[in-house]
Amino acid sequence: MAEIRTTRPDATGVPPSPFAIQARLAELYRERCAAAFQGCLDATLAANSAWAAALKPVTPAQSLGDAATYWADFAQRSLLFWDTLRRRGNDWLAHEAAGKPPLLAFPWEIVADARGYERPANYALARILPPDGVAIDADKRPYIIIDPRAGHGPGIGGFKPESEVGVALSAGHPVYVVIFFPEPVPGQTLADVAQAEAAFLRLVAERHPTRGRPVIVGNCQGGWAAMLVGALDPEHAGPLVINGAPMSYWAGNDAENPMRYAGGLLGGSWPALLASDLGGGVFDGAHLVENFESLNPANTHFGKAYGLFSKIDTEPARFLEFERWWGGYYLMNRQEIAWIVDNLFVGNRLAAGRAEWEEGKAFDLRAIRSPIILFASLGDTITPPQQAFNWVADLYPTTADLKANGQVIVGLMHESVGHLGIFVSGSVARREHAQIVDLLDYIEHLPPGLYGMKVEETGNGSGPAYDVVLRELEVEDLQRLQKYARKDEVPFEAVRRVSELNAAAYETFVHPVVSAWVPRETGAALRALHPLRMRRWALSDINPALAALAPWADLARSHRVRRDEAGFWAATERRSAAGITAAWDFYRQMRDASAENLFYATYASLSTVLPRTEEPAAATEGTAALREAMARIDEGGFTDAAVRACLLMARLGPKERRLSTFKRIRELVGRDVGLLALSASDAARVVRRQAAIVEHAPDAAMASLPDLVRKAEERRRLLDVVDRLGNRLGLGPEQRALLPRFRDLLGLAPAGIPVESGVPRQKAG
Repeated sequence: MAEIRTTRPDATGVPPSPFAIQARLAELYRERCAAAFQGCLDATLAANSAWAAALKPVTPAQSLGDAATYWADFAQRSLLFWDTLRRRGNDWLAHEAAGKPPLLAFPWEIVADARGYERPANYALARILPPDGVAIDADKRPYIIIDPRAGHGPGIGGFKPESEVGVALSAGHPVYVVIFFPEPVPGQTLADVAQAEAAFLRLVAERHPTRGRPVIVGNCQGGWAAMLVGALDPEHAGPLVINGAPMSYWAGNDAENPMRYAGGLLGGSWPALLASDLGGGVFDGAHLVENFESLNPANTHFGKAYGLFSKIDTEPARFLEFERWWGGYYLMNRQEIAWIVDNLFVGNRLAAGRAEWEEGKAFDLRAIRSPIILFASLGDTITPPQQAFNWVADLYPTTADLKANGQVIVGLMHESVGHLGIFVSGSVARREHAQIVDLLDYIEHLPPGLYGMKVEETGNGSGPAYDVVLRELEVEDLQRLQKYARKDEVPFEAVRRVSELNAAAYETFVHPVVSAWVPRETGAALRALHPLRMRRWALSDINPALAALAPWADLARSHRVRRDEAGFWAATERRSAAGITAAWDFYRQMRDASAENLFYATYASLSTVLPRTEEPAAATEGTAALREAMARIDEGGFTDAAVRACLLMARLGPKERRLSTFKRIRELVGRDVGLLALSASDAARVVRRQAAIVEHAPDAAMASLPDLVRKAEERRRLLDVVDRLGNRLGLGPEQRALLPRFRDLLGLAPAGIPVESGVPRQKAG
């Protein structure tokens, strides 16, 4: 919020007055309330206008006929609606009885089970069996997809044929999915889980010794799990694709991301500890799902049900399919949820390098050497873009620091899709995920840097086709996502300290009592009575009140009466639904405004009196890798020279790079340059080294180019590569001006006069 700018000392070094903070908070709260009321009024007026526009003069007979058909349709829809809920309950019971297997749309087999590991965990590695008509290319790198364990079960990455699993299979890649079981292994920790996933990574790499290391795709909570694996075992991890994953938990904007205040309003991590103790030492994932549902009460309490009711002839299949996954609640150990809340949700320690997996051993995200693709959406209220991207600036304070570390990070932003749509939307799979898979074949050849990715449609009438545009950005550009330059995150440090105090008090005075009184069996009984579970088993065939519903629903289904969609009663129903939705949205906005106001009123003032911890010093640009690259500027071979020449030309070109251009370059000179003959990691090292040289010393890089190709035959090959690119790609004037410089520098006249390989030359610089 804007007032949090004043929670740090001003230019005079004097912190703001708590009274000034409270006055500004009150002003903003009034603005939020007025905006909520105006939004509700506008929605209501729009609904009334639509209703009035739908009215038309009718005769009494037409009016009577409209009422008769509407109410007959209403009665039938009601029967079919409750029958669908009954079927949902039956599906839930059957899924529970089957052990809640992963809901994948593809056949699969388990190839490794971590429950038998030295450090056991309730995780397993499953290989996706390609369906008929899909051929796997043995030369293509494998994919490992890690789904979120955040209340639900695995399978969201392969929930539909058009999914992350589907697009990777269609491209010919072997695909593996990390699954997990409903019950955790007693005593397992997040460190055990991360170690198990790292073991899965090594196993997949052994099974597929391809040119590229395995791609790791992480969804939501599985995203930061994938980052942990990449940090634990950077030698085996290939590119990381992180979809809708919260990494900077304090980030967000006021009036947009209410979930980030929950930890502070609840007093920190102690409620998670209490919930675990009441569960007999086990944390129920249904609590997390309930938190997600509370974000949008209009949809949870009305919209989802009305969507089913209003489209009862077409919606049940999709509704039941999704509800099978949404209603599969998984468990965590007390130690696991405590680590997650303390280190991530409240502590925000991951990007700072303070999240320890063992005493004295912290996850170091700077150890990740593989390219990273971040996919987020402006319509995501669970993982807002700020939480998905801000960790980059925490880890690499400047663009120069990111490049010096040799890191490639690509950010993709969707304009509107919600959190679950990032993983399950068929249109997102066809467009964004398919282009991500395409880009991953080229991503190791990108010079280090931060890139914004955009998917452009290039169809010519024969069907949609897409091209990827990459625009180089500065780390400092991430500030555009923030309203207040991240100064609104200052009070969250106070939340962390309060949480530590409350958790210590809970562990000392409450935990011994509750854990002694609530055995594991009592926890299981309490879980069965959780409202999210009750609404499923209570509306199923075990409820005798619904025993006769099925035949009546079948009768209604076979004798459907269709209402007049343009009639008075149908228009009135739509008006009523819009009014109910507007009322729920008004409640949500008022609730969120009040919660946000309470949060900052408490913690913004508190942060002015607590001593501030020193912020970590920014990392320096001069890394060992950069110094080594500059020291060996005149060393290398033909591939180094070709890569350097291409980078020198690209440096003078537009900031935008197209995937279609990468494909054209590979088609023209890919085999001749030599990168394709190297492993993907070795090719990336060549590109990183030459990119560092060109970035920091372009003139010396050009002058020392002849040292890399001393033989006349190599120089001819290099000039041939450069000429082919110059003649067949649309180069700019500055880029074309380099072509004669290359020829002059390499000592070849236009006719190709031989160069004596043994003639010494003075080195540049």
